[in-house]
Formats: sequence, C-alpha cells, structure tokens
Amino acid sequence: MISIIIPTLNEEEYLPKLLESIRQQKFKDIEVIVADAGSKDRTVAIAKARGCKVTPGGLPGKGRNEGAKAAKGDLFVFLDADITLPADFFAKALGEFSKRDLAVASVTLDPKKFFSRLLYWILWNLPIVLLEWLLPHGAMCIIVKRNVFSKVGGFDESITLAEDAYFTRQASQCGKFGILRSTKVFVDTRRFQKDGWVRTYCKLVLCELHMIFVGPVRSDIFKYHFGYPAKKQKEGKTT
Repeated sequence: MISIIIPTLNEEEYLPKLLESIRQQKFKDIEVIVADAGSKDRTVAIAKARGCKVTPGGLPGKGRNEGAKAAKGDLFVFLDADITLPADFFAKALGEFSKRDLAVASVTLDPKKFFSRLLYWILWNLPIVLLEWLLPHGAMCIIVKRNVFSKVGGFDESITLAEDAYFTRQASQCGKFGILRSTKVFVDTRRFQKDGWVRTYCKLVLCELHMIFVGPVRSDIFKYHFGYPAKKQKEGKTT
C-alpha cells in the first residue's frame, strides 16, 4: 500500500484538484491522509467527503509527521495541496523508483504557463537534476520508504523553511536518492505571484545558502508563512 500524505491549511480551492488527479490514477492500492492545521474553510469537509483520512496537522513538517503516524503503507508519498498529478504518475514513478532501487526520491516541477515553466526549468529543475548526487533536493512531492522515514525520525518540526529539502538530504544518507525522470508534477505559482518572482527566488536561494553554510533555518528570518487565509464566503453561500 502507498500512503499519500497531504498537509493542508485553507486549501478548499486546490485540494479537490489534487484529490481528483489521485482518483484518476490506475494504481489503486493507496490511502490518502490529509493532515490539517486548523483550516477555517471547507478543506476538512472536502477531504472527508472524498474518503480521505483526516488527522490534526500543523506547519508542513508536523503535518507530514502526523500523517505518517496514521499511515499504513510501506511507501510514503508526501504531496503539497496545490499540485496535481499526471494521469500515469504512480505507474511511472513507482516503476522508476523500483528499477533504480531508490530509498527516497523527488520530481521536477511543471507550471502551466510557458514563461513560468521556463523559469522553473532554469532556476529549479535543471539545478536539482545536475546536483542529484551531490546535494539532494526535494519539494512539493517526496517519495520515501517507510523504514527510511523512521530511520531519519521524520521531518524536523523546528525548521521553519525548506524542511522538505533538509529531510531529503537526511534520508539520502540512509539509502539511494534520485530525481525521477519518467514523470513530474504540475504546480501552481501562487506564492511567486503573491510575493513576487524575484523576492521569492532570492529568499529560496538565501535559505539554501543558510542550510549549506550555517544549517537548517529554525528562526523566522525569511518570514515564511504556511497556508493562505480562508476566503470569505459570499452572503447566502453555505459551506
């Protein structure tokens, strides 16, 4: 069984798209766990209505850890709520994961718009592929064996930014890491659009340098905040 774990906070707009893309997968031996950090919108109701197991969450690291506690699978797939999967994602991802004898893996990220896709390839996808063996990166989609997750001790909940990248590097010391070539995930660029492309990318680069030369970011120096405010319901609209 595969346990898909999704940390959420006010994701009523995006979560249904991800869950639908999971439902359409040919691979069916899965469970979906939503670890919610106290959403004020319909996120939890949507998750329950679609058959997900719901557990209390927190910041992304804590949410993933809480989801893992409730998981039954031998393989964990951690997904961000604002992505969607290609129709053949699990068939390709698990096939390559097994063929390459990986213990932990991540994928390239693909926005919808051409300009955004070009930027992602130059600034993210190409670097993580080139640095695959030297400096493992994982974000938005991480696949890891249950026993490796346990050896690492899960995600470090004291890290405020890039806890996923830190986890990936820790896990890569317990088994083989790889960036999957056979598939990808579709991502939304809302954070870049909200905070600005240059500002957001500079923040991520500085965070990377901090991790390399100082260590994981455990303060609020980069002012990263998980989730988005719940949208106000229109008058007369029920939830």
